[in-house]
Amino acid sequence: MQIGMVGLGRMGGNMARRLLADGHQCVVHDLDSEAVAELEAEGAVGCEDLDGMVEKLAPARAVWVMVPAGEVTTRVVDDLLGRLSPGDAVIDGGNGFFRDDLARARGARERGVDYLDVGTSGGVWGLERGYCLMIGGPERAVDRLTPIWSSLAPGVGAAPRTADRVGEPSPAESGWLHCGPVGSGHFVKMIHNGIEYGMMQAYAEGFELLAGAGAESLPEEERFPIDAGAVAEVWRRGSVVGSWLLDLAARALADDPGLEGFEGRVGDSGEGRWTVQTAVERGAPAAVLTAALHARFRSRGEGDFGDRLLSALRHQFGGHVEPGGGGRS
Repeated sequence: MQIGMVGLGRMGGNMARRLLADGHQCVVHDLDSEAVAELEAEGAVGCEDLDGMVEKLAPARAVWVMVPAGEVTTRVVDDLLGRLSPGDAVIDGGNGFFRDDLARARGARERGVDYLDVGTSGGVWGLERGYCLMIGGPERAVDRLTPIWSSLAPGVGAAPRTADRVGEPSPAESGWLHCGPVGSGHFVKMIHNGIEYGMMQAYAEGFELLAGAGAESLPEEERFPIDAGAVAEVWRRGSVVGSWLLDLAARALADDPGLEGFEGRVGDSGEGRWTVQTAVERGAPAAVLTAALHARFRSRGEGDFGDRLLSALRHQFGGHVEPGGGGRS
């Protein structure tokens, strides 16, 4: 299948590579000409601008936008809508706010273009592991683009099948889900990232206690020389708190046991705030998610071990650099 990809950063570039590896034709564009040239060398069709991209895509076109959320995405989507034709589709795969999708979709409908919002999880590991896709938009467009979702998603083999699920695996079991109408994909991804904040904070606080277990300020008989990295390893095997995030924590601690390469300044990219705001608007309790968000705000001060672990985890799964340029690049 043919698809356009606008934005070849940490995720967009690797998504194009995964699609190319599965036999799709990718027509790519980025403001960074070197990024375009790299994908061209790997088999993609490069374009200098959106006009060239639209020209090289055969109707019914599909263009995936993978640029920073907010004004940049709105500008790119608007530019595309001025070039696309009825029956085409534009996909926002970034970490957008679901209410922004509703406004963009209205403009797309006026032009007969299908708009889809796709919450995409997988980070810098997605090329190898696949991407979890949470999709909002019209069913006809979702169905038409099934080959794309299937190639990007991890596949049913990524996790053991849940008991009592038999027969042909559902799309959700393969790693992609049509969540509902426009906005629902990014809504689900927003909640996903809010939960992620809470899980990461729980690990950070627990490992903070482990790292300080041998402090001289404690009574001598209560000082335990605990190896936090070794604890992460044992918890990965059979523990009920095992997860991919714990795998990444173990990796970070093996690379840098004291996490000295991180300052502990933890950014928040918007989804956690939106999750908490939505919970407040709807009167839904979200104490853990709110506390995790506030902890990120607190981390902008003096970093401790827990905050450095949060920074390390964000770097491990998403390649995120600490605010202000600190930490690893």
